[in-house]
Amino acid sequence: MTETAHKTVYSDGHPLDHVHYREYKILLKPEHFTRPEGFEHYWKVIHHIGKKFDVGVVTHPDGFHHKIREVLFYDTENYDLYKNAFILRKRTFYKDGWPETDHELTVKFRHPSETIAAETDIHPHLEGEHKIKFKEELLPVKTELGQMRSLYSHNCELISPNIVLDQGLEDITRVFPVMKKIDVTPKTRIELVNRVAVEEVQVDVGEFHFGHGFAAKATISIWRNRATETSLVGEFAFQAKFHRKEELHHHARKLSEKFYCAVQAEAPEWVHLGATKTAMVYGLGGKPAGHHE
Repeated sequence: MTETAHKTVYSDGHPLDHVHYREYKILLKPEHFTRPEGFEHYWKVIHHIGKKFDVGVVTHPDGFHHKIREVLFYDTENYDLYKNAFILRKRTFYKDGWPETDHELTVKFRHPSETIAAETDIHPHLEGEHKIKFKEELLPVKTELGQMRSLYSHNCELISPNIVLDQGLEDITRVFPVMKKIDVTPKTRIELVNRVAVEEVQVDVGEFHFGHGFAAKATISIWRNRATETSLVGEFAFQAKFHRKEELHHHARKLSEKFYCAVQAEAPEWVHLGATKTAMVYGLGGKPAGHHE
């Protein structure tokens, strides 16, 4: 990066990205989602808590339509990407049971420090469409219900019909040079993490309104191991998008946080503490992955 008279910029001229999303996440015990009705049962619990805290809860007319995606994580054998706070993920969307032609490739840098996340230049070196997302992710405290902590996720999303990832790390660093700082040989092979293909079933169930124009879209999902048909973990999440987080109204922000903590504390039988979805997939191999999350 270089310093100009007015602001810090990346070497390619991009200004430092600002947080434009705030996503509140709670992992859920998978045994509650062995049947499709589990989504509706949990949403009723959430709806009740929302009304108790005077949160506007809207259920979409097609809110329980199931969307299916395949989620694959790639890394070196020793998890060098993950240990350096990077995540490399490919998602394939399905329509009427058939995979879409295009795939979504996402590279994430995730860190507890907003400054470190912002200074990590996730912009790719390639022509074509891509999307940069900088999120604050709210997560429960790992050992206690009703609390929250933050991770900052600096993401780049690419859409491509031809994504081949199980090659050398140097193929990835050509597109994402920020990964060159990882101290491994460029020829180090990238492979599917723990040989696990995740099937994600998600419902875009509705939205919440916290007042003062602060609204958030809500989703509920379950991750399953495609090979074993084992349910891994569920997730409840709601996400707000904004121009600058400083513009969020103080009372609306506080209400969103109060509601988020209450969802944990008032429905503890649903909550799975201690991990993220990504950490859970990495942990299936039985070897230490190094937890930056």
